[in-house]
Amino acid sequence: MAQGTNDREDENKSSSDEAALSARLGSLEHRLSEVRGSRNIRTDQSEAGSGDNNARASAMAMGFRLSSELIAGVAVGALMGWGFDRLLSTSPFGLIVFVLVGFVAGVLNVIRSAGVAPDRTGR
Repeated sequence: MAQGTNDREDENKSSSDEAALSARLGSLEHRLSEVRGSRNIRTDQSEAGSGDNNARASAMAMGFRLSSELIAGVAVGALMGWGFDRLLSTSPFGLIVFVLVGFVAGVLNVIRSAGVAPDRTGR
């Protein structure tokens, strides 16, 4: 009789273990489905955020354009100053003056390109 009682206890214990395991498995499946759902939402939002990447790339292109206009103004001024110094033998003065003029012209071009100042080409 003691053997029959042990078998029933083992069956009851194994069935309660299976029920607990089944409950834990159901809970895990529920949590996983919530996580998968939130990942889908994040993925959808990141696809919608591609406009943000386009805006960032456009801003970067504008930055490169503005910086190249400033550098071009200074470089053209330096070349013109160097040319006048070679032509007129006024060693550093032409270069200094024209580098400053090129810097001012470059800053004005940057301000116009950025849209801060109006373009005054149609006088």
